[in-house]
Amino acid sequence: MAPHTVNSIRVYFQLFFIICCMLLSTQSTEAKNSEDIRCKCICPPYKELPGKIYNQNVSQKDCNCLHVVEPMPVPGKDVEAYCLRCECKYEERSSVTIKVTIIIYLSILGLLLLYMVYLTLLEPVLKRRLFGHSQLIQSDDDVGDHQPFANAHDVLSRSRSRTNVLNKVEYAQQRWKRQVQEQRKSVFDRHVVLS
Repeated sequence: MAPHTVNSIRVYFQLFFIICCMLLSTQSTEAKNSEDIRCKCICPPYKELPGKIYNQNVSQKDCNCLHVVEPMPVPGKDVEAYCLRCECKYEERSSVTIKVTIIIYLSILGLLLLYMVYLTLLEPVLKRRLFGHSQLIQSDDDVGDHQPFANAHDVLSRSRSRTNVLNKVEYAQQRWKRQVQEQRKSVFDRHVVLS
């Protein structure tokens, strides 16, 4: 891997760490954020009133119809009957966990985007510089069916003196392609399944 790529990845992870620390420091440990807790009451239809959902930021002990349903849609004598039909649930979430999860997800997407840019823009330039542009382009007439990667093998054997990661990956890829080609010949031409 090139030194500038390693430095950019290092900077990327440092930024990720700083952003995570900033998000975690904004969360108060003594009291929950009002958006992280709520009481949700689902009240079904009652007489001529349609069903309705009520949300209120209240504590767990106050999570009942009397504290959450405001304004009360029924007069005083029907309040108890209306509230008995309502189902109230206390809900709690961690917005810090949600934020950190989103940051990790976006970081992974960013790394994949950087890798895609590397593969589409930088890798062809590096291959041309290492192997020469004319050696990478092969016509179908030059290469027979029985030796599909002969020219690539010659190119790799000449470049073995340069021991870098790109050459090793390219060699492994060519070897894998030759093995796949042999398996295809065995299965489709000779009808023999390899074990």
